[in-house]
Amino acid sequence: MADLKLGEISICGDEAEAIFGRTFDHPPQAVWAALTQSDLLAQWLAPGKIELFLGGHVNLDFGDSGIVIYSQVSAYSPGRLLEYSWSGSGDTLRPLRWEVAAVEGGTHLSLTLTMPASEDVARSCAGWEAHLEMLAATLEGVSIKFPFEHFKAAREAYRVKMGLVVA
Repeated sequence: MADLKLGEISICGDEAEAIFGRTFDHPPQAVWAALTQSDLLAQWLAPGKIELFLGGHVNLDFGDSGIVIYSQVSAYSPGRLLEYSWSGSGDTLRPLRWEVAAVEGGTHLSLTLTMPASEDVARSCAGWEAHLEMLAATLEGVSIKFPFEHFKAAREAYRVKMGLVVA
C-alpha cells in the first residue's frame, strides 16, 4: 500500500474543511482531463458527466454505494479550477474544490472538501484519499478497484489525527 499522505483538517463551528494536495508527474492538461472527462472520471471516481461551465450540471453515480451526486458547477476556470457540491439533490452542500497548477516536472492538485462537522469527517477524508490513489493510477494508465485497505488505514489515521482515538 502507498504511504498515507494525509490532508489537513480544520473545524470551525459546525463546518469541517479538509485540504488534500498531490503532485503528479503529468502535465496539467492530463490531470484536468482526468477531473473532467466522463471516460476518465469513471475510472477513478464514478460514472457520470460534468458540464464545464458555471452553473453546469454535475451527475455522478457511485453505483453500489447508493450515492448519486446531482449538483451544479459553482466555480470554474478552464484548466485550473472546478468546484461543485458532493451531495445529492436537496442534501446539505458539501463543496469540492479542485485546483490544478503547473509545477516543475508536472502538476500540483489541491482538493478542498467542506462538510458538516457533525458527519464522519475521518470516513469522508479516507474516501477521498482512496479516490486520489485511484486518480494517480488512472494518470499512469492503470485501472484499480477502490482500495479498501488504503481507505481503512486512512480512516484510522484521520481518527487519530482528529483525536477521536489514541494512537
